[in-house]
Amino acid sequence: MRIAGRGMIDRRKPVSFTFDGRRYSGFAGDTVASALLANGQRLMGRSFKYHRPRGVLTAGSEEPNALVTTGVGPASEPNVRATTQEIYEGLAVRSQNAWPSLDFDVMAVNDLASPYLGAGFYYKTFMWPRRFWERVYEPVIRRAAGLGALSGQPNADAYEKAYAFCDLLVIGAGPTGLMAALAAGRAGADVILADEDAVMGGRLNAESEIVEGQPGQAWAAEVVAELAAMDNVRLMPRTTVTGAYDGGMFGALERVNQHRARRGTGAPLECFWRIAAKQSILAAGALERPVAFANNDRPGIMMAGAVRVYLNRWGVAPGKQVAVFGNNDDAHRTARELAAAGVHVAALIDCREGVRVQGAAYPVLSGAQVCNASGRKELEAVTIRTASGEHKIQADCLAISGGWNPSVHLTCHLNGRPTWNADIQAFVPTPGAVPGMRAAGACNGVFSTRGCFVAGLEAATAALEALGRKPVAINFPEAEDAAYKLEPLWAVAGKGRAWLDFQNDVCVKDVAQAAAENFRSVEHMKRYTTQGMAPDQGKNSNVTALAVLADATGRGIAETGTTTFRPPYTPVSIAAMGAGGQGKGFAPERFTTSHAASLAMKAPMVEAGLWYRPSYFPRGQERHWRQSCDREVGFVRNAVGICDVSTLGKIDIQGPDAAKLLDLVYVNTFSSLKVGKVRYGLMLREDGFVMDDGTCARLGDQHYLMTTTTGAAGQVMRHLEFVTQCLHPEWQVHVISVTDHWAQFAVAGPKSRDLLNGLLDAPIDNASFPFMACGAVQLGGVEARLFRISFSGEHAYEIAVPARYGAALFDLLVARAEAMGGGAYGMEALNVLRLEKGHLTHAEIDGRATAGDVGMEAMVSDAKDCIGKTMSERPGLRDPKRGQLVGLRPVGAVKQLTAGAFLFAPGDEAIRENAQGHTSSVGFSPDIGTFIGLGFVTRGRQRHGERLRMVDHLREIEAEVEICAPVFVDPEGGRARG
Repeated sequence: MRIAGRGMIDRRKPVSFTFDGRRYSGFAGDTVASALLANGQRLMGRSFKYHRPRGVLTAGSEEPNALVTTGVGPASEPNVRATTQEIYEGLAVRSQNAWPSLDFDVMAVNDLASPYLGAGFYYKTFMWPRRFWERVYEPVIRRAAGLGALSGQPNADAYEKAYAFCDLLVIGAGPTGLMAALAAGRAGADVILADEDAVMGGRLNAESEIVEGQPGQAWAAEVVAELAAMDNVRLMPRTTVTGAYDGGMFGALERVNQHRARRGTGAPLECFWRIAAKQSILAAGALERPVAFANNDRPGIMMAGAVRVYLNRWGVAPGKQVAVFGNNDDAHRTARELAAAGVHVAALIDCREGVRVQGAAYPVLSGAQVCNASGRKELEAVTIRTASGEHKIQADCLAISGGWNPSVHLTCHLNGRPTWNADIQAFVPTPGAVPGMRAAGACNGVFSTRGCFVAGLEAATAALEALGRKPVAINFPEAEDAAYKLEPLWAVAGKGRAWLDFQNDVCVKDVAQAAAENFRSVEHMKRYTTQGMAPDQGKNSNVTALAVLADATGRGIAETGTTTFRPPYTPVSIAAMGAGGQGKGFAPERFTTSHAASLAMKAPMVEAGLWYRPSYFPRGQERHWRQSCDREVGFVRNAVGICDVSTLGKIDIQGPDAAKLLDLVYVNTFSSLKVGKVRYGLMLREDGFVMDDGTCARLGDQHYLMTTTTGAAGQVMRHLEFVTQCLHPEWQVHVISVTDHWAQFAVAGPKSRDLLNGLLDAPIDNASFPFMACGAVQLGGVEARLFRISFSGEHAYEIAVPARYGAALFDLLVARAEAMGGGAYGMEALNVLRLEKGHLTHAEIDGRATAGDVGMEAMVSDAKDCIGKTMSERPGLRDPKRGQLVGLRPVGAVKQLTAGAFLFAPGDEAIRENAQGHTSSVGFSPDIGTFIGLGFVTRGRQRHGERLRMVDHLREIEAEVEICAPVFVDPEGGRARG
């Protein structure tokens, strides 16, 4: 089926690939579709609903039929369009949605049941019997759903994401886009030219027309070469701009290595780009639409424009006897070019009356229509209806042209709606739908080559003026400038199903039925029939279906409107959008500087926020984690313990308005904090609930260091950025996360100061460094920061050094602590220590607690406002019946407490309606000698001494507990201050 002397393929480079296990040959530059057609393979897929045989319909990314799976094993990728996948040596391609084979598909039996499977049948059928849904209907539907299938194995391919910035983004590299990019590039603008094809030039590569006295392909190649030589122009072939977003941002998917057999080490398969453009030009062209008639889905029925693409781009004749059917002059171009290439044209069928073609080498039938097609797995003949009756002509390919639809999709991604243009019987972009974007050329309803050149230059001139640049004079290339003439024809009346949506098997009668059942809105019709919900997203069927709906409802097409176009324009793999999110990238492991030392001490690591921290440090004959935990708690209470607290969020805040920022985000006042002091603070969300707690140190007059919990570090940072960028952009304050910059260690216990004084260049005492003090210190000449704060309730410090010294300092601190009868302690001991003191974590401030719930309502300053204060004063959040933070201890025979259990009055049934509170945190306290816990109880602070029943339905544990104060050890705080 190859045509000598035609095409842009490299016939010196043969390429072999397989389709369903059978070997085929093609040439470098072929797509799977062009190579299969060249080998006479028409059948390429099966439809979703009825499993009808389907062949290739188009030549681009709008293809609804020829969807295949490429690759094998973990590298397999389903739902790839055969029309865009370039072949390479060894490529394995498989058909999909067919069993046991594409040629013989058992599920084709659905086609026989089509009278019972019309539009909306699932809404009517699967309602009864009710119990059948879970047992019968849903399992069957889920097994039948989808087209291609994933391998189920981990994907080893690499993906990337990248960012680009430019003055002008030109979307599409056809005649319009090339002219626009050339004008902007010569004017010195920073230009990105993106096109989804591998070879730029658009339809110039698909037509046998002359531009400036030379073939259009050659002219396009010269322009591309000139653009490639410009330093201010970036060419991005194989890149589809998939979405338009706020602020001049565009999403684009680049197919980096899908056309190569051997990929470079670490080279990505795809790259998802975020492109920020000051101005943009949409030159995405237009999509040809079919005409609906009985059995118009037979393999071998194709779009007329696609037939020319295969002929001129790949040198392939889609058939030996080709009939051409259209309602516009473009169909005549297809017939002429086929005849000129030596392909037998069986007939040119034009639905318009009085059409004459002088000197045609083929029959021309005017005022005629194709009303049916014969054949099952490939086209054999078409039935022609004329004024004198119906007759058949033999044809193995039918080229259809029902007109062209401008590609308006990107202009609708910001809720814009296209405008109906009656002159071309299609929707065109509405100006201003996307700020800074200008639609030009075929995507704006201009269909001549010269008209596209003019439109591209005009759009570039306007964009350059908006950028403040002076355009450079450019001469228009000489090219065809024929008028676009058509007569609307959407569907041909007749018996049999006339298909609109080829992939979802939606036909004309389905749309008519939707209208008859009062699904008259275009959005309702779409969902009732599933038209436009196929992989092509209605690119081929949308306007024709709207016209059929308009006829069925007695409305005009403009009044009927169109469905909403949403990004992405073509499918985008989740792996590309989430590049870097596979494997460890999906759940990043962040390690502290002491991580290696912790592993060397055989500490089990647990996730804490985004970090890994040691749970406990086992020693000797210890066989249970509780043994290690109790020992480590004893280190802190009796000697000295070392804990890596580097994971706590550390946010550096500087500037003249730093104190204003802190006063606004904290409930208490920080502008009065003295330099060299630390203060505990509570932070509310805008709805009045507690967001986070932590300390904030004043390191200088305009310099603060905020500390957050490990889990909320990112949330608090986003909160501060929102305040400084949105609420008060006028404030002079700078905020930056320095969590990774500093390694920080808690040194806690009665001997903590003795340990530090053995390391500090200048010793400290209680007078020079009292509780809640902070300041700069030196460790052997290394600049460090010291904070006297305590999460354990003991005399304690936290010392921070630049991260590069963290590992060495941890080893030194642990060695000195062990020499003093102490050592390292992990998360389990830390949890027990803070429980004994009633200190909070996000187990308590879980998003549902207010300052009053945790007993800190007195911290909310009356002298200033803060974020969340007003909302926290709502009556519901001040209700005395709300759960209040209390301590809990077991007093019955069962001494075990569990977190997440509910609390009930002793005689009440353990059901939700009787719950009086819940436990939030529990642990075994070696100092108290029993389990202790924190929880929330209705009016809890007034009920100290009362007993409740704890019920854990999940673990089947019940225990009697006593409500007590949440501080179990040293309630006066003398140890921390001494």
